[in-house]
Amino acid sequence: MVRLVIPPLAEPLSLEEAKMHLRVEYDDEDAMIQSLIRAAREYCENFQRRAYVSQVWELYLDTFPAQIELPRPPLLSVEAITYRDAKGEQHTLSPDAYIIDAATEPGRVFITSAPKIALFPASPVTIRFVAGYEPVITDGNTDYAAGVPDAVKQAMRLLIGHWYENREAVTIGQMPTAVPFSVEALLWQDRVF
Repeated sequence: MVRLVIPPLAEPLSLEEAKMHLRVEYDDEDAMIQSLIRAAREYCENFQRRAYVSQVWELYLDTFPAQIELPRPPLLSVEAITYRDAKGEQHTLSPDAYIIDAATEPGRVFITSAPKIALFPASPVTIRFVAGYEPVITDGNTDYAAGVPDAVKQAMRLLIGHWYENREAVTIGQMPTAVPFSVEALLWQDRVF
């Protein structure tokens, strides 16, 4: 099981970028547009099975396999690997006991020296990791969205525009549609399987 622990520090699109795309010049709907930005990012991330802006996840396992694929690439770092013994006491695995491969997608962890003890019966192993595209730091300012691919940003713009203009379900003939084809076409090319 995987769980989001700390959500992204920023969105791939700013409110100003979304409003420019929507051609909205007033502030009355800012809260709604911000919620559309979040919903579009969540949709796109879930469709691609990726993380866009730095976010912290935890993966829970029942054992220490030799190789572990971490979901939601790209992998930025592994913060810690912890485990609970049979009594439920928590321990931290030494960084010397594993190797991180962030070059592959999805990123991987190789356990080189697993503890030789009985583990707690329910999800004893936890891997806490940071996923998302590398932020760009310029003159001390961090731009979390700079590394997000333009195709993703364009898919988000299209989705935000569609939802902004169509505030209810849209039907084409007899078929309801919620997502324009062009959104998934942009996202499909970099989808993780």
